[in-house]
Amino acid sequence: MTDEAVKKEKATERRAPLPPSTFIPRLLGKKVTLRLVGGGQPITGVMEEFTPYELRVRVNMKEYVVFKHAIATIEVI
Repeated sequence: MTDEAVKKEKATERRAPLPPSTFIPRLLGKKVTLRLVGGGQPITGVMEEFTPYELRVRVNMKEYVVFKHAIATIEVI
């Protein structure tokens, strides 16, 4: 294979996204930042638990419930 062909092949390789069932359990106990679809202040705290429809995040000794459909991004800190 030529160098150009190798570069082209690497460019088309993409890592498959994690299935939803394995992504969120990995976040339990970790500090995360949630950015919401509606904008506003991001929520930064420790992921405590989750259900099929919501996440519970502890921020400064308070627990917040965030519906999954309202989350735009999740960033692990």
